[in-house]
Amino acid sequence: MSDTTALNKTYFNKLGSDYDEKFREALTMLEEELRRHKDFIAMRPGGRVLDYACGTGLLTNALSDQASECIGVDVSETMIERYNAKSSPETLVVLSPRLTSIQGPKRKAYLGNLISKDEEPAALFSGGEFSGFDFAGVGMGFHHFDDPALAATRLAERLAPGGVLFIVDFEPHDGPGHGHGGASGVKHHGFTEEGVRGIFEAAGAGGEFGFKRLERPLVFRGAREGGEDMVRKVFFARGSKL
Repeated sequence: MSDTTALNKTYFNKLGSDYDEKFREALTMLEEELRRHKDFIAMRPGGRVLDYACGTGLLTNALSDQASECIGVDVSETMIERYNAKSSPETLVVLSPRLTSIQGPKRKAYLGNLISKDEEPAALFSGGEFSGFDFAGVGMGFHHFDDPALAATRLAERLAPGGVLFIVDFEPHDGPGHGHGGASGVKHHGFTEEGVRGIFEAAGAGGEFGFKRLERPLVFRGAREGGEDMVRKVFFARGSKL
């Protein structure tokens, strides 16, 4: 496990238990934008979703009504627990009055790392159920990765031909990332359209590339040290596996 992965694991294990509540406004805004831009994302209806660095299930929650199956993977045990709690028939996490239901397709999250430079993924992930996805996405996680280009390549390898590689992340900004310095595992202070296009093309998923800048800024209430808000400009990027 790299130092960055260890930092991310520790940071999100600590944050995970109240993540949805703490960042309710930001998560609701992102879910609304994801649903509004479903034509831009262009995932095959009824397709299978890989939600990588899934956290509590941002992409799964937004896309589940279009999917037959959603699989989450994350390095944080706490985030996996929160994701899977939402999949239980006895549990319903309400992110906003308008986004009340996250039930529907088969959904489950697993603890693991699919993008390590030095280690092979656990044997669990070699099965057919972890390949042939119609959509593989990362919601607000790319800036935490040591090597985003390698991450894109590894995720694209798990797509079916024509499947969609997708990321949600920040446009370039001044650091530090979340107001917690190195403790949060932030490695990149945003991405440009040109940079993301190059990453997708190198991963073999540059077909029908699209880059959408959101008009609404994303606000994380109290995310900075001292309790100040963090405001970021956000983009969606998508490409099809060639």
